[in-house]
Amino acid sequence: FLRRHGVQFHWHNRGYRDFDDFLATMRSSKRKAIRKERREVDRAGLELRTLTGADLDVVDLEAFYPFYRATVDKRWGSAYLTRDFFRRLATSFAERIVLVTARQDGELVGAALNLRSGDTLYGRLWGCRKEFDFLHFEACYYRAIDFAIAHGLARVEAGAQGMHKLQRGYEPVLTQSAHYIRDPGLALPVKRFLAQERRSLEHEMAELRQLLPFHREHRD
Repeated sequence: FLRRHGVQFHWHNRGYRDFDDFLATMRSSKRKAIRKERREVDRAGLELRTLTGADLDVVDLEAFYPFYRATVDKRWGSAYLTRDFFRRLATSFAERIVLVTARQDGELVGAALNLRSGDTLYGRLWGCRKEFDFLHFEACYYRAIDFAIAHGLARVEAGAQGMHKLQRGYEPVLTQSAHYIRDPGLALPVKRFLAQERRSLEHEMAELRQLLPFHREHRD
């Protein structure tokens, strides 16, 4: 098998008491920026709730389906999940779902769907019906951190892409996957490419860590 590396952005829980305790590890300018973003969401008159387990029902997950479709359409993706899939999540998987909903005057305008394991929260899907400044950051990143701290989870995995995650406390992490190529004529150049890519990623990781918003003593 050929091993390929990539980069994702994860938030790590270092025993924080609450969100402010986490913010205390950041430089002053970054703390102020995040607090401002959260205040802007409050000022928009949005009601945000984090639902899981018994708080969830089929209606909540069915209501998320149009948001999933809107995001797929916006990104020219393929909508491989169905409305029935989300309905089944609510009936058989509710204890593993963490759904952050945003409502304006009672109307659902945005939502973020996460899945949780014993020690990790996985950010998976997001969608919104209207555009609100910083709602994406609040629903997908900050509320996920709030939940992880409150429930003693070790980390939040926010997935690949998104340099903006760095400035919000999500750290670059090397990931890996294994691939078997039967044709040796194809496997050899792929192997060479992966070695080159790995060296490039090591340099990129070092640069990304320099961009983290934490005080120096909190970067490791």
